[in-house]
Amino acid sequence: MTDCAWYLIHTRPRQELIALENLERQGFSCYLPRLRFEKIRRRQLVAVDEPLFARYLFIRLASAGEGLSWAPIRSTRGVAQLVRFGEHPARADDALVAHLQERERGKPVEKLFLAGDKVTITQGPFAGLEAIYQSDDAQERSIILLEIMNRAARLRIETSSLTPARDLIAS
Repeated sequence: MTDCAWYLIHTRPRQELIALENLERQGFSCYLPRLRFEKIRRRQLVAVDEPLFARYLFIRLASAGEGLSWAPIRSTRGVAQLVRFGEHPARADDALVAHLQERERGKPVEKLFLAGDKVTITQGPFAGLEAIYQSDDAQERSIILLEIMNRAARLRIETSSLTPARDLIAS
């Protein structure tokens, strides 16, 4: 039985998925930890997956001389290099990788806004005003509380017309 361990691959900028796909195509077992969250793109609220660690992924390798040859790794499209500490490849703890995999499986999409968040309206007649995010509805709209003439008014607004408010720090 071969002695396998997780090692770390450093990828080229924004080529984690390319490296993952090409390494798996060669028969290597790899893992790319990802975050799934909401983002506004082209005026649409979409769920996106992005690498948890930019430019890094894990690869499961057997000890040198056993299993697949390590030689093709560095010439694989998307891969910059195998991470090393001196002469030795950087080995990742199995428990760490298992923890990341388990956490990723159980984690829902991270919402862009949570109830109570301060938001700024970016479009429409209320553009530039701050409000308090309340919730979302099923039609890509959000319910916000906007203070108008010293009264809080509940409004439904396109989620793509909101951005997180920036707290200004007085200097």
